[in-house]
Order: sequence, then C-alpha cells, then structure tokens
Amino acid sequence: MDYDWLIIGSGFGGSTSALRLTEKGYKVGVVEVGKRYEDKDFAESTWQLSRYLWAPYIGLRGIFRLFPFKDVLVASGAGVGGGSIVYANTLYRAKQQFFENPQWSDLADWRSELDEPYSTAERMLGVNTVPFESPGDLLLQDFAAARGVEETFTRTPVGVYFGAPGETVPDPYFDGEGPDRTGCTRCGACMVGCRVGAKNTLLKNYLWFAEKAGAEILPELRVTDIKPAGAADGSDGYHVRVVSPGLFEGRGRTISAKAVVISAGALGSNHLLANCKHSGSLARISDQLGRLVRTNSESILAVTLPDDSRKLWNSVAISSSIHTDQDTHIEVVTYGQKGDVLSLLFTLLTGPGSRWTRVFSLLRNVLRHPLNFAKTLWPFGWSRRTIVLLVMQSLDNAIGFRAKPRWFSNKVRLSTEQNAQMPNPTYIDVGNKAAEWIAEKTGGVPQSILVEAAANIPTTAHILGGVAIGCDAEHGVVDQDQRLFGYENLLVCDGSVMPANPGVNPSLTITAMTERAMAKIPAKGSSAK
Repeated sequence: MDYDWLIIGSGFGGSTSALRLTEKGYKVGVVEVGKRYEDKDFAESTWQLSRYLWAPYIGLRGIFRLFPFKDVLVASGAGVGGGSIVYANTLYRAKQQFFENPQWSDLADWRSELDEPYSTAERMLGVNTVPFESPGDLLLQDFAAARGVEETFTRTPVGVYFGAPGETVPDPYFDGEGPDRTGCTRCGACMVGCRVGAKNTLLKNYLWFAEKAGAEILPELRVTDIKPAGAADGSDGYHVRVVSPGLFEGRGRTISAKAVVISAGALGSNHLLANCKHSGSLARISDQLGRLVRTNSESILAVTLPDDSRKLWNSVAISSSIHTDQDTHIEVVTYGQKGDVLSLLFTLLTGPGSRWTRVFSLLRNVLRHPLNFAKTLWPFGWSRRTIVLLVMQSLDNAIGFRAKPRWFSNKVRLSTEQNAQMPNPTYIDVGNKAAEWIAEKTGGVPQSILVEAAANIPTTAHILGGVAIGCDAEHGVVDQDQRLFGYENLLVCDGSVMPANPGVNPSLTITAMTERAMAKIPAKGSSAK
C-alpha cells in the first residue's frame, strides 16, 4: 500500500485528520484538487480571475468556486487548505438546536461530547475576538437597536493574528514551532486570499504540523473512484483513482491505502460517493446518501453606499453579528478594496415571490429605480463602498441531492430538490429589512443576489449534510464516529456529515467533529478498537 491513510481533501476535516493520523504514527497522504498557494501568490484583485476563480475546464485555478443548482447556488473554496484559504475566518460554536436535532440527538450528548474537541480546535485555529470596532459594526449595531435586539450584538470570534499591523514575528501560537506570522493590516481581503500572512489558514496550523510530521500533500489531483482492494467491505484496503482536474484529465493513476478519509467538502464528498455507489465501486453505501442536505438556511444581501468615506473595507471579512430572534443570525461582511468582481452576482433588492413571479418583481424594481439599477451595473469601486449581509438560520430546513446518470458515461451528476416536509427558504424577510434599513440610513442601494431575485434561488457559502450521521444505514450514511456504514476503515470528515443547520459559520464545528472522530482511531500498532 502507498499509504496507511489517504485523505481526500485538505479543508478543515482533511487537515485535522492529517495531523492527528500522522501523530498516531501512520503514513498519510493528502489529495487536493486545487493548487497550492503561498500567501504572496493570492490574487491582488478579484479581477485576476486565474488566481481567484476555480474553473479548471477553462484554465482558471483560483480559490473561489460557484456551483449552480436548481434550488441553491453554492459557493466554496479550492486549494491546499480547502475552505480556510477563502473563508471569512469566523469560528463560532454551533447553536443549541444543532446538538438537539432528532437526526442524531439519541446517539450522544453532543454538546458535552464536542466540548473538549471544540476547545482543542479553538486553540489550534487561534480563535480570538475581533479587538476593534469597524464602520460596518456601527451600522449593524444601529440596526440591532432599531429592532430592539441591541444586547445580541457581538464581535466575532475569528482565526486571525492581531499583532502589530504588518509586523512579522516568530510563531506566537505554538511556542515557536509554527510558521512566522504577520499582524493583520485590516485590509478586509480575507476572502480574496490573505497576502499579509495574518489569517490562520490551515497551512499555518494543522497542515503545517502534519507536513512536519511526515504527511505528503498531493495537490492538483481529482479523485474519481474509490474501490476496495480485496474484501468487499474494504478491510483489505482501497484503490483510489486520481486524474488531473480540467478539460484534459490525462490517463490518471491509482493510489492504494489501507484506509481512507473522505474530506472533499459537502458537495465534493456527496458527488464522489454518489459516483462510487452508482458505478458499483462502493455499492453498499446507504440509500440515505444525499437525502438530508442543509444550506444553513442562508440569504446574502448587500448595500452599496454613495462613496467610500466610511471605509467599510477597513476590517476583517466578518467583524460582528446580531441575532434578530433565536433562530436568525446576521453578520456584516466585507471583501476589502479589491473584491469588485463579486458585484456581478448582485442586482436590485427584490421581495418575496415564486420562481415565476419574482423575476417580474425585479423587473418592476428596475423600471421604478432605473438610476439605482444602473449603479448596480458599474462594478468598479463596488467592494470599497459595499457592506454585505450574511443571514443564517438554525431552522430545520433541507434540500436533497439526486444522482442522475451522465450521457455516455457510468458517472453521475448531482441535481437538487426541495425537501417536501421542510423546504429550504428562498427569502428571509428580516434580511431584506436589514438591507433596506441600512440603505435608507446611508443613502445606499440595497441589493439581492441575482439568482435569488430573478429565479428565487438562494445562495449559500455553507452547504452541509447529505452524508448525515445516523443510528444505522436506514437513517444515515455514517455512524456517530463518522465511519461509512457497510465499510471498514472508511471515514467521512467534513461538513457533509453534519445532520442539522448549525445556524452559524460551520468551520469550527467541522474541525471539532473531526477531532472527536480522530480520537477514536488507535495509534499505529495498537490492538485497540
């Protein structure tokens, strides 16, 4: 076997797995579809599409990718370090409703089970509270006061090094054993790619130490198949087929491993497992695959101000949040000064409706406010003047992934469908009200995501579930220790196993759940089960 453990994906689940397995004495390989970027290699502006957008079929190998579906537009990351290189640094613990969701609540006291893993994840990721007040915070605080929920205002817990701005110092987190770090300069470009070195990406902690301990990172390889090497349950190991991502995949090659961790992100893991199930490579996968997919019930809005005198960009990506009720969480977001390409995703704010009526509401708004509409078409300077609002809910909503055969191939593609009993929301009223209130206060132009306004399709940066934890294969795809039902030595460690909406940014919870799963694996050579 090439490796004791092969990990597919280098995001929060994959990087955590890589470190903990190398510490236990295993030979570990980490396959990542994206490129490896050093801090200096990230895009200086989102207009540098080849370094910002991920679309390998047309030669773009950046860090940000979009997947359109019938029921949701999914944003995610690509590159060594996974979502950590493009996410907003925000590291909340999940809400209580997450731990109490009936999908898994009978399996353990999850708040207690995850308390210590949460603490470990917080230490490793360098979680601290944003220490300053930014212009966006003041606007959100004023909105909270107007709603009567000012006491819920809080600055966000983030994974950022807030040393002297721009000053590089020896590792301040791990007794000098980690990489040198540079203090945050408040450029706001966390989600474009931190070129400063202040962002606590996985390359600065989990992956850093995993590589020091011997883990091998294999970038720019896409996994197409996983097949048991001998016994049908995988107890003899696995053969993993990899190719180059892009239009010309090449002949590919096979990597063998005694055990596998799938950490390809919720979308990637669902797609890979669906292909393996339908091709027969992993035919025992539960029929529950793809049936409980979460979007964190999100809505993304924006307000573009007349000028940049408030310096909305002078912060970290997400610096504060409020709760408008026990289920709804709103955060203020910035892309810094050079995130203008994101403006192409927005249009005039549009109210509720159906897929067939909402587009007419948008057209009516265009006719009523032609000047404001014209302003939304001009992208230059947009991110300097814009405050983005990320609205999340912990309600028990869901969609499903359905695998559909591709023409002339034994592979499948994923499509979506709404959950009939608990459909995913396509409009969140308080989000629109927040955008309208801030626009009125600042003289700005409130905006919705284009696909939401024109096609009633919400957007999420936090697709979750589909490989949900359950008590058995009739109710889930993995067990409470994240082992795939029907197979030996095959785990799933990423957002796809989350059984419910956490109601907050999920990265810390993914890390904590993976810490717990890795703690169940014995050291190499141990006879413990």
